[in-house]
Amino acid sequence: MSTPTQRPTTLNNIGVVMFTVADQDTALDFYTRVLGFEVRGDTRFGENGEHRWLEVAPPGSTARLALNPPMFDEPGGSAIGVETPDLAAEHARLAELVADMEPLPTEDTPGAPRLFMLRDPDGNVITVVEV
Repeated sequence: MSTPTQRPTTLNNIGVVMFTVADQDTALDFYTRVLGFEVRGDTRFGENGEHRWLEVAPPGSTARLALNPPMFDEPGGSAIGVETPDLAAEHARLAELVADMEPLPTEDTPGAPRLFMLRDPDGNVITVVEV
């Protein structure tokens, strides 16, 4: 919606979400081995290649997750939601791999999707939502 004092946006996509992580290799292992994400980019930059831009995503996703070292503070504190058509199957799969995870919901909450949450090794929250 635009008004005479506001121009319409040209933004049309969420391309990348950024998580801060203590160790990019540990995070890469968690997101690829445990969650099954793919590496979408892994580039060194800086005068001596001292920085790294690392992106992962679920297979088929257009949005990506960048795993970055902390810029100002401690790692963690971010959250994303990922989607699955079979919440129970994904929960059962992850229960064998993840220690910090909520139990599978036993009841539906009217007006809310079925979901559970887990944390990556740095405390970032991943909410798994059934769609």
